[in-house]
Formats: sequence, structure tokens, C-alpha cells
Amino acid sequence: MALPRTLIDPRLIYLEPAVREFARGRDVLARFPDAEQIEVPSHWKIDALSDPALAEDWLRVKRDVLVLGVKKGLSMRPNGRSADFIAPSSSNGCAMACAYCYVGRRKGYANPISIFVNVDAIARAIGRHAARLGPKPAPDSIDPVDWVYDLGENGDLSIDASLSDNVRDLVAAFRDIPNAKGSFATKFVNRDLLDYDPQGRTRVRFSLMPETIAKVVDVRTSAMSERIAAINDFVDAGYEVHVNFSPVIVREGWEADWKALFAELDAALSPTARAQLKCEVIFLTHNEGLHDLNLLWHPRAEEWLWRPDLQERKWSQSGMRNLRYKAVWKRQWLDRFLAWLGEALPYCTVRYAF
Repeated sequence: MALPRTLIDPRLIYLEPAVREFARGRDVLARFPDAEQIEVPSHWKIDALSDPALAEDWLRVKRDVLVLGVKKGLSMRPNGRSADFIAPSSSNGCAMACAYCYVGRRKGYANPISIFVNVDAIARAIGRHAARLGPKPAPDSIDPVDWVYDLGENGDLSIDASLSDNVRDLVAAFRDIPNAKGSFATKFVNRDLLDYDPQGRTRVRFSLMPETIAKVVDVRTSAMSERIAAINDFVDAGYEVHVNFSPVIVREGWEADWKALFAELDAALSPTARAQLKCEVIFLTHNEGLHDLNLLWHPRAEEWLWRPDLQERKWSQSGMRNLRYKAVWKRQWLDRFLAWLGEALPYCTVRYAF
């Protein structure tokens, strides 16, 4: 699938020198023969991407810049919510620009996509890890049978699949791991993935929110109606398909917005899609640093994301000063949300909600 040129059209590629030693690296470079190539010692240490002035030109950098590197750490991290483990990433960064996304503040001011060219090593590491684990001892909320590995913690694999064959290779790898399943969340509909033949071994989680909110905060993503319309086709193609109601943003009129979304989803799903549907519910967590950054390029989003009257500070495990909805109110709002969901989509199991 050719991405819209306004989404990503690399004119400048930063690359580690070792990238050219990998067939995947040479393939990606061949896809963009007119792009300028600049070698860098590390995909993480690119001074030009750390210029604060880029915060005001965020979208241009996402469109024009691609980074290629070699993934060094291949360890699995325990998760326990969306997946059992976070797998080594085959990419980092995203061409989309969701205003609430935490990834941007981890990588300078621009956060263009980085593609890692040693995907074979990543797939082998997952296979070895799953083999050491053996069969999953008991069903749980993550999966009743398989160990689940999140493949796209710091990016969107549907976008990545248009830049390289990494995602195709990972989907193929999980066909041969008998006790494990791959998983990734996405906000972009890439129908090329329908030809990857996942054989039920890859879970795609489409992120959904009311379109009225998405038009402001889900910048450069597929329309909500397009995501919903894709669910049946992905199920028919052999994927397990779940949905993420995320992030849930509390605002005036939110009940009507969410009930309309639930109704649209219910009307669109085939019996087969309904039978396997599960969901995650995640209320908004914001960040003071991201708030300051957003004020430079998308202040309108902060009218909904930055609500000190509704939020309280919370220190994250990584030491970030985050904001979440005040606990006493959030519990009430979460219960209310789950009640609306249960009434509209009684067949949709809630895997977790917070």
C-alpha cells in the first residue's frame, strides 16, 4: 500500500553504517533512491532531531525523515495487560501525530519513524523465549491459550508495513511458534496486511474513540469509520481482532459520543467478528512535558487533554510527572463507561479497564 505522500515521503534518511550490511536495510534504501542519506553513530543520538525548534514543525519532520538502525537489545519485558511480554521493537516512532502519544517525548522533538533492519534476529529471539516458556499453564485475561507478545509498543505497525517487510516477516514468524501469538495496536488501516496469512497467530487491536474527539487529537490517522469497516475483513483474513477504547477523554457530551460509537460498531460487525471480539478500556493519562510541547504545535488539543480541574498528578514508574483523572471521579466515570459498553455490546469481553 502506498502511503499518502503527506503522511510520509522520506527525503532524508539517517542511518547507522551497519544498516547497509543487512538485506532489509539495502531494500529500504532502494525504495527511496532519491532520499539524502546521512550516517549517524546511533539511531538514538541524532542531534539534528533534538533541536527544540522542530517542535513547531513536527509534521514536516515526520513526513520527510526516516531513520534506519540495528536493534541492539533483544530482551522481552513482562507486561500483563495488553500482552504477556513486550517484544523487542522492529521500529520506533510514528508518522501519525496523536496529541496524547507518549512516544514523541522519548525521542527529541520530531519522533520520525525508525526502522530496525535486523528483524530476523528479533523474530528468533521471540521464538527462543517462547520455547523456554513452554505451554501457557492456565488461561488468563490476556489469552486463554497462548503467550502474547506485543510487537508495536513504540509505533504503529500498519504504517511500518508500507516502508519495509518487517511486519510481514513477524506475522509469518508467529505462524511457526505453537505457543505464542503476536499483537499490535493500530490507528491506520493498511489493507496490504490482509494478504499476510496470519492463520490466527496475530492479534490486531484497532484503537477507537468518537470521531468528534478523534478529529482534534488523533492527528493524521485513519477515520474511525474506516477502522470499524476494516474489522470484518481482518477477521476473515485470519487475524484475531480486538478493539481499544483508548484514550477515553472525559468532556461535556461524552456519553452521547461514546454511545454513538458503540452503536456504529455493533451495526458493522459480522457474527464471526462479534464472536471473537474483546476490548481494552484506557482512560487518558497526560503529561506536563507533553502539554508544553503540544502548546507549540497543537494547542487546541490541550483544551481537552489538559484539564487540571479534573486531573491530579501521578508519578509514573519511569519518573515522569503525569496527570490522570482524579481517582474518586475516575472510578465513577469508568463504571459508567462500562455500563454503556455492556448495554450496547454485551458480547464484547472487557479484557482490562483502567
